[in-house]
Amino acid sequence: MSQWFKKAREQGVEALKHKTPPGSQPKLSKEQQAQLPALLAKGAEVFGFRGQVWTTERVAQMIQQEFGVSYHPAHCSRLLRNLKWSQQKPIEKATQRDEDAIRTWKEDRFDELKKRAEAQRQTMIFVDESAFYLLPMVVRTYAPSGQTPVLQVKLSRDHLSVIGGITPEGRIFTQMQNHSYKGPDVVRFLRLLLREIAGKILVIWDRASIHRCKIVKNFTSKEGAERIQLECLPAYAPELNPQEGVWNLLKRVELKNVCCLHLQQLREELVRARERLRHRKLPLSQCYAHAGYRL
Repeated sequence: MSQWFKKAREQGVEALKHKTPPGSQPKLSKEQQAQLPALLAKGAEVFGFRGQVWTTERVAQMIQQEFGVSYHPAHCSRLLRNLKWSQQKPIEKATQRDEDAIRTWKEDRFDELKKRAEAQRQTMIFVDESAFYLLPMVVRTYAPSGQTPVLQVKLSRDHLSVIGGITPEGRIFTQMQNHSYKGPDVVRFLRLLLREIAGKILVIWDRASIHRCKIVKNFTSKEGAERIQLECLPAYAPELNPQEGVWNLLKRVELKNVCCLHLQQLREELVRARERLRHRKLPLSQCYAHAGYRL
């Protein structure tokens, strides 16, 4: 006790507070640690790895290769956290993408189309196709600790093909069938839009061959010539289509963990999910914002 009083008299009360031991010195100097972000930004393949994927094991090998310092992979995760790096799922992008065309679309072309649609009183609608399988979109769920829940599913590639569209106001339109979409099926959906939407329509979709086939061109140049105008998105840029957000809401929210035994049951579940989604105006309106559009 006398040592505590002596220490307080000589060094002050602050000297009595507990101090965390400093621990061992880091193997990498501050200068070497400062080089890590630039090295990591080069990509894993530059250092001889297959695929642009960084793991703690690969980071440890890269540090050994560049600095001659041995790090355990577990300690590399701490290094990465200090650099504000986190484990993430990469976004896949096609090498055929024209980034300049995509930038022009986002910065100029969409605004031009929006102004023209307003001037000509056109209803703008983004259209896309997707597939819904019997296999559920598995997401997380609560369950008793140590008892992993089991989804009883029928292992099958059977699916429904669905075409859909969304307007800036959040109106959604869908049509489904048991086989892949072809030109006549696309025309059938365009006729649905003509019945359900009054006035002129601006359809924006990707450059899929079924959108550019002869029967679709004949329909839009004759029967739908006065009311339908078509516009194509830049190639390989699905993120520009708000309808992708609708598919995500249907699959990952409305139909999450839903197991169907046959296509008829899947059709019924999808119809109910669509009707529920129709009333969720806020998430639907956010589909356009998520695609980068200001309305």
